[in-house]
Amino acid sequence: MCRLFGLSAAPRRVRATFWLLDAPDSLSEQSRRMPDGVGLGTFTAHGSTRVEKQPIAAYEDAQFAREARERESATFVAHIRYASTGGLELRNTHPFEQHGRLFAHNGVLQGLDELEAELGDYGGLVHGDTDSERFFALITQRTDRHDGDVTAGIADAVRWLADRVPVYALNLVLTTDSGLWALRYPDTHDLFVLERAAGGPHGGRHLDHAGRAGIRTRSAELAGSPAVVVASERTDEDPGWRSLAPGELLHVDGRNRIQVTTILDDPPRHLLTLAQLDGTAAASQRGR
Repeated sequence: MCRLFGLSAAPRRVRATFWLLDAPDSLSEQSRRMPDGVGLGTFTAHGSTRVEKQPIAAYEDAQFAREARERESATFVAHIRYASTGGLELRNTHPFEQHGRLFAHNGVLQGLDELEAELGDYGGLVHGDTDSERFFALITQRTDRHDGDVTAGIADAVRWLADRVPVYALNLVLTTDSGLWALRYPDTHDLFVLERAAGGPHGGRHLDHAGRAGIRTRSAELAGSPAVVVASERTDEDPGWRSLAPGELLHVDGRNRIQVTTILDDPPRHLLTLAQLDGTAAASQRGR
């Protein structure tokens, strides 16, 4: 399945180093299907988005993903894609950018014709073929309707999808230059959060997180600053990791304050099972 990673050190901008495919070139690794895309999203000191991403279609692209990328930002979002809809093209690779926000998604939703009709003019924000980018456009539309309130926009969009179209999973990470949002919905895939004190549980330690399936990040500066980390899997041995409950929306604001809201108590009206997905989508959602 796709892998999500988000980090907020707001209000402080910190330097962190990312490897988007941190795995040895062993025979067992070579035998695994390569990801369909990798990406990292950050913000400049002036608040502009910086997106570095690549579909994995050749050795050179894999090399791009394994090279160290050192970036400074208050928020970070990283993604490893296993495609469910849309081909191996840059326009289908996460994270996506809309209205100065960055977005990555793990899951599948169907009923895209109905969703596109609901988007109206906001369909112009969509440049690729994925359900994820259309999901993001719905969030952007609803956020505008709520006068820029991203929490309300996500809640409105997810409630509409849960009621109107078939849904397998809508896990997401969304960032601005000072804020981070993360949603787990429904209970299809895990999504974990860690409120990391400066220096970690024992104090004085730099951040060094590595997932089994790829994304690794290190930051010496987080030996002295707190941070909030969101990931599809626990990426270190810190006992503070907890799973978001299904329907929980996490918001980390520009002062590193956390608010968690349950936006949905019930599963989607049309909850998809793995058996109901086509072969490509089903393969993208299995654990790897």
